[in-house]
Amino acid sequence: MRAVNRYVLRQLIVATAFVALALTFAMWLAQSLKMIDYMVNRGLPASRFMELVLLLLPGFLGVVLPISTAIGAVFVYNKLTQDSELVVMRAAGMSPIQLARPAMTLGIISSLLVYAIALYFLPLSFRNFKDLQNDVRQSYASVLIQEGVFNTVGNDVTVYVRERDAEGALVGIIVHDLRDRAKPITLIAERGAIVRTPEGPRVLLVNGNRQEVDRETGQLSMLYFQQYTVDLADLDKATPFRYREAEERYLHELIWPEERALKNEKLMRELRAELHQRLAGPLYPLAFALIGMVALLSGEFNRRGRPLRLAGAGIAVLLLQISALAAQDLTNRVVELAALIYLGPLAPIAGCVLWLRRSRNRANRQALPPGDRAGLAAGAGA
Repeated sequence: MRAVNRYVLRQLIVATAFVALALTFAMWLAQSLKMIDYMVNRGLPASRFMELVLLLLPGFLGVVLPISTAIGAVFVYNKLTQDSELVVMRAAGMSPIQLARPAMTLGIISSLLVYAIALYFLPLSFRNFKDLQNDVRQSYASVLIQEGVFNTVGNDVTVYVRERDAEGALVGIIVHDLRDRAKPITLIAERGAIVRTPEGPRVLLVNGNRQEVDRETGQLSMLYFQQYTVDLADLDKATPFRYREAEERYLHELIWPEERALKNEKLMRELRAELHQRLAGPLYPLAFALIGMVALLSGEFNRRGRPLRLAGAGIAVLLLQISALAAQDLTNRVVELAALIYLGPLAPIAGCVLWLRRSRNRANRQALPPGDRAGLAAGAGA
């Protein structure tokens, strides 16, 4: 029996790992394509780009592992059925719950991995991602400047760029500086660039004019220049306090948030919802695996009803995933509904295990001789 379980479990792990890698690579590639423009066209260093995209991997794994577990389990057990191996195992006396034991083991392993990701690796990577993203915004301001868009740098400086030339220089620049509210400044230049210096980022403008309006007198003064520099370093020092998002926080920070966060009602609801999702979400791989087992091990082993059962399992997994998102959204609004988050995975797990146990008892009764089976039924009736 143990040899059979190891044989099936080995196939399940290989199939699940392959599906997880394929889905993770697809999601990672799609996200990377959105960010590659920053490296190719806007000058973000390749090292920074790789750091950003690699920090996204734990989040992708947390999403794809439950789905990969369901796909891997259904694929392997369906293959065992097509090769008549599952029929041989059942004829050898293995009950449905014994047949499902390797899939349950896989579900538990996947759940433990998702727990590790959700409780440690996800907040670690997301926190580093947000910090690195903030550093890129401050240290590589030119990366965030989009063509044909009024880009806000800090709270008081707006930069417009008509286009970039083949060498990456900015063409057709407008800079509106409101740091001195009494004397707003507008600069217009033919060309320019945002350069990094030890003191911070600066806008270097070439061939343009500087327009300043005195709001007390309404007088306009204009200065023409061949080269002008706008210092943006003080914008970095004025960065306001930022609350750590719920995804950035470790478990103890969700349970015991800082005093400042306790006064923010909206943030507290998000933290509570994230806490419950972190604890309940990793149970979905086990729930998905059990749903697949009930679909494939229910009824007789024949090929006519299997496609319909597989479709039913897919719909059940999809509905369960939708209900999980709905429960989390409801908990974001009403914390008292947090029990719905746990009900999502626990109800299918309990129902599937109960069905598999009853199937084992039913199989045991069918294996008895007719006389013993009648006596057992009479005893149950008495």
